Amino acid sequence: MLRRGDMELETVLKEFRGDEVYDIGEKALAGEELTRKDGMALMQSKNLLLLGAIADRLRAQRVGDLVTFVVNRHINYSNVCISGCKFCAFYRKPNEEGAYTMSMEEILGRVEESVRLGITELHIVGSLNPDLPFEFYEKMLREIKTRYPRIHIQAFTAAEIAYFAKIAGSSVKEVLERLMGAGLDSMPGGGAEIFDEQLRKELCPNKVSGEGWLDVMATAHRLGMKTNATMLYGHVETLENRVDHILRLREAQRETGGFQAFIPLSFHPQNTRLLREGRVSKGPTGFDDLRTLAVSRILLHGTIDNIRAFWIMLGKKLAQISLTYGVNDLDGTVVEERITHAAGATTEEYISRDELIALIREVGRVPAQRTTTHEIVQVFRD
Repeated sequence: MLRRGDMELETVLKEFRGDEVYDIGEKALAGEELTRKDGMALMQSKNLLLLGAIADRLRAQRVGDLVTFVVNRHINYSNVCISGCKFCAFYRKPNEEGAYTMSMEEILGRVEESVRLGITELHIVGSLNPDLPFEFYEKMLREIKTRYPRIHIQAFTAAEIAYFAKIAGSSVKEVLERLMGAGLDSMPGGGAEIFDEQLRKELCPNKVSGEGWLDVMATAHRLGMKTNATMLYGHVETLENRVDHILRLREAQRETGGFQAFIPLSFHPQNTRLLREGRVSKGPTGFDDLRTLAVSRILLHGTIDNIRAFWIMLGKKLAQISLTYGVNDLDGTVVEERITHAAGATTEEYISRDELIALIREVGRVPAQRTTTHEIVQVFRD
């Protein structure tokens, strides 16, 4: 295994002296800032072994051998949405077959089930629902927090927050302050998709712009809230779009420091408009998944420390392999997930803490349960 010692890693790296990626890796390992040109060379490289070796070394430098996870539960409260994103199979129009919105009782019932499973985090995201007033979201948070004050609530993407501000006739800052007062602890990274504005106008014209997404996150960070960041890849974007997206996140992190983790999200095409229109026929390959994760670690080195593999999208086996490609976090137990499964995901919707620990140990890493804000709860050594 590459990770078992510097001597073995150095042997691998020396085999590739003269490769442009090798030189870029030397720059990264020396702490130099990589350029857009460097990012393109990395993203276009077919030398997956070398990319993985560099990313793995940078991972070890920055975060060591702990691989973290959280015991969490996803709640997707509604799929009724006016956004109509072409890459989404989850949303439904109002009154369309399959449309749903959970009642407060249903939401609280799922929370109660989750508490019995020992969860520490609720991950709550949904849609841009035209039938729900902003007060619904405040009440949801307040009801959950009143009954279960110890549960960390990570809820609402930046796209949802921007929409709440619109329907409430308030600023993003005011909306975030009201939600924080009701019990919101942190925000997930969804809704980022791909930042390129021309692509967004084609794929998700009714959703907040890329700059708008970054502005919402910057506002949350200035209020003291931690968030995550994502990138949806493997649809109709270019490699240049991916590099641009990652570099814009790097710049934003240097300004606010509020991103806890970066989660590249592997596109699933089934049941999406992109598939029906013949724009795509399949999602990214395993090669592309690992390359994107490795390049993310390399380009974000020194800024966003945690690179997360969302096993729901990658599958457990590829997520496990990704731990040798710069990844140091496997998300969590999840329990129930609807968005990716609506787009054809065949993975399970739940993984136990014991299985996560076993997957991590098999790679030779040290499993550690964390909080949502990445404090270590327990380290599971041999």
